[in-house]
Amino acid sequence: MEAFDKFYKKTLEERREILAEYAELTEEEQAFLASTGALSLEKANHMIENTIGIYSLPLGLGMNMRLNDKEYIVPMAVEEPSVIAAQSSGAKLIAQNGGITGTTTERKMIGQIELIDVPDTKLAIEKITANQDKLLLIANEAHPSLQRRGGGAVDLVARTVTTMQEDELLIVHLLVDTKEAMGANMINTMVESLAPELEQLTAGIANMRILSNLVDDATATVSCRIAPASLATKTHTGEWVRDRIIAAYEFADADIYRAATHNKGIMNGIDAVVMAFGNDWRAVEAASHAYAARTGSYKPMTKWSKDEDGFLLGELTLPMPVAFVGGSIAVHPIATLSKKIARMESAKELAMLVCAVGLTQNLAALKALVTEGIQRGHMSLQAKSLAMTAGAEVNEIEAVAAYLQETKQMNVMAAKEYITKLRQN
Repeated sequence: MEAFDKFYKKTLEERREILAEYAELTEEEQAFLASTGALSLEKANHMIENTIGIYSLPLGLGMNMRLNDKEYIVPMAVEEPSVIAAQSSGAKLIAQNGGITGTTTERKMIGQIELIDVPDTKLAIEKITANQDKLLLIANEAHPSLQRRGGGAVDLVARTVTTMQEDELLIVHLLVDTKEAMGANMINTMVESLAPELEQLTAGIANMRILSNLVDDATATVSCRIAPASLATKTHTGEWVRDRIIAAYEFADADIYRAATHNKGIMNGIDAVVMAFGNDWRAVEAASHAYAARTGSYKPMTKWSKDEDGFLLGELTLPMPVAFVGGSIAVHPIATLSKKIARMESAKELAMLVCAVGLTQNLAALKALVTEGIQRGHMSLQAKSLAMTAGAEVNEIEAVAAYLQETKQMNVMAAKEYITKLRQN
C-alpha cells in the first residue's frame, strides 16, 4: 500500500484520488465522499422521527492494519482529534511484528423471555428442556426466511435470577444464528412468538420479551506479539516500555477509575469503525462494557503481559453484535462505501476488524502515556480545533495552530488575538 504512504501529509484532493484508484470508486461514489453529507435529507426523513437536518462527522482512513495476513484500509467516522492517528501508529507497530491474529465464535445472538410468578421453577425448566425442539420450531416459524438462509433459532437455555425483593425470575434465552444481520427485529419477533407457549409450560407470566445486547456467544478475539526492540524510544529501552505498558494495564485491572478511561480509549477506535460501517455503536458499547464487568467487577477490556521470550502480548475479546447487511447499512451510502474501501466480506470479518482497531488504539495510547505523555501527540490536532473554535477561516487554520504550539498558548483567547493580528497584515 505504498500509495498511502504519509497519507496524512497529502491534500484532501490527493487523498480522494488515491482512494478512488485503490478502491475503484465510481464517479457517483467519489461524489458521495466529496459532499458534506452523503445521506440525502429525503432518506434521513424516513430513518428517524421529527427529522430537521443531517449531522455530519469527519470520515477518515486508519492505516497500517494487518489482520490475519490481510492488509486493510479502515474507514473511521469520528470527531475526536488523534483517534485515527493513534490507530495508524499502533497498527504500524503491530504490523512490523507480524500483525494481528483474529478469531470469532459462532454468531449466536440472544433473545430473552422473562417469566414471572412461576410456581415451580425447577419443574418449569424440566418442561422447557423436554419441549426444546417444539419451542425452537415455533421460533423458526416466526421468521422462516432466516432458516432458509442457513440461520435461525438453534438453542434454548433456561436460568433463574433473584430480584432485590428476593423474588425468583425464570429467564429463557433463545440463541439465534442471525447470519450476516444483527437480527434485532428477527429476535424480537421470535421471542414474542414463544411467550404464549412458555406461559403454558411454566404456569408463569411472560413479562419482558426482547433481545439482549450482551451477546457472549458472538465474540471476536484479537491478539498480537511484539518484540521489545520495536517499543524502544530515544530515551527508553524496549524492555522498559514493555514493562510500563504491562504496569499500566495492571493499574486499570486494579482501579475502576482507570479502567473506565482505559476502556473509553479502546472504544474511541471501535465506535468510529462501527459508525463508518452503519452499525449500531450503542449496542457495541453496551455489550463491551457489560462484558468488561461480567466477573462482578469492571475490568480493562484488553490484557497485556509478556511471554517467556520477553515479547509483549496483547489480547482483546469482546462481544460483537455487528452486521454486514440490514438496518441503515443498505440505506446509508457511506456504509456501503466503507465495505468496499475495507474490502470486507462478512460480519465475522468486520467483528475481528473492529476488535483489531480497539487493540491498536489501546497500544498506541498506553505507549504514549508511559513515555512522552498523551498530550504531545494531541497538540497539533488540538491546536487546529482551537483555531476553528476561535473563528479561523480555512486558509488561516494552519498558521493559527502553528502559533499556538510555538507559544504554548493552547487556548481560544490566544487564538482569537492571533487571528486579529493576521487580518490586520
